[in-house]
Amino acid sequence: MAQKNQDKLGKTLWAIADNLRGAMNADSFRDYMLSFLFLRYLSSNYEESAKKELGSDYPKLAEDDGRTALALWYEANAEDVSEFEKQMRRKVHYVIKPEHLWSNITELARTQNPDLLITLE
Repeated sequence: MAQKNQDKLGKTLWAIADNLRGAMNADSFRDYMLSFLFLRYLSSNYEESAKKELGSDYPKLAEDDGRTALALWYEANAEDVSEFEKQMRRKVHYVIKPEHLWSNITELARTQNPDLLITLE
């Protein structure tokens, strides 16, 4: 990427960040954004690992289904959730409940669901 384009991109990103943070100071905004980026990374990693772990049992969602595949699996396999989470702790060393996955949070935000604030607490 040419230096001129890089500079323009940098200025644009800073302008967006300033607009998003509003009256919040830059340090607080950074902390929020890093937390969200980390959650997104962990969620993506967790969902990919769950997909491998469940194999053919990993649910396929309809286009208009706002739930996560793991939420659907948890509902259908309530008796196996404890064992599944134990296995995920062995494999990836952490567990993220379906309602706290990045994909669920973004769906709640997209649909302006009032449960979003409860989920983020």
